[in-house]
Amino acid sequence: MSLRHALLGLIAELDGASGYDLLKMFEISLDGAWSATQSQLYGELGRLTAGGLIEVTGEGPRGRREYGITRAGRAELEHWITEVEPRTNHRDDALLRVFLFGRVDGHRALAFVDRQRRALDDQVADLDRIEESVSWNDEDDLSFHGRLAMEWGKRLLRARRDWWEWAREEMADRDEREGRG
Repeated sequence: MSLRHALLGLIAELDGASGYDLLKMFEISLDGAWSATQSQLYGELGRLTAGGLIEVTGEGPRGRREYGITRAGRAELEHWITEVEPRTNHRDDALLRVFLFGRVDGHRALAFVDRQRRALDDQVADLDRIEESVSWNDEDDLSFHGRLAMEWGKRLLRARRDWWEWAREEMADRDEREGRG
């Protein structure tokens, strides 16, 4: 996913949203899938405007700008959603460390595994809190599809957490069999 397309999609759904509105919506709805800083978001808004994919539809106090998607922006968004193959992330820093666990003390490796599992528990809890705070409305496209995306995130995090639990048990069993425990 690209920040460009995430913003195009949000602007298409939230016509007349300001940069601040988009940043808040981004944090609520997309942060688990694609994070962005304020400077990245505002920089991309500038590039989208310069490229004719969005336009400023209103201006308010303190330089507040509201954005709308253009016909070219809608065409680009539709093309990206339906025709561009998604890229998958083939790099996992944590899994690389697991691969190299033979180079560290077993207790330290287990402590790392435990930290990863707890961090995933915290992330699931964060998503649960966000989910409870949102008034889901299946009649609204953004709400409906946002709920689907949030559920994907929760299931993915739980699967990763389950894997860390399994890996810990495997490591502990091996240590016990080999008298390292």
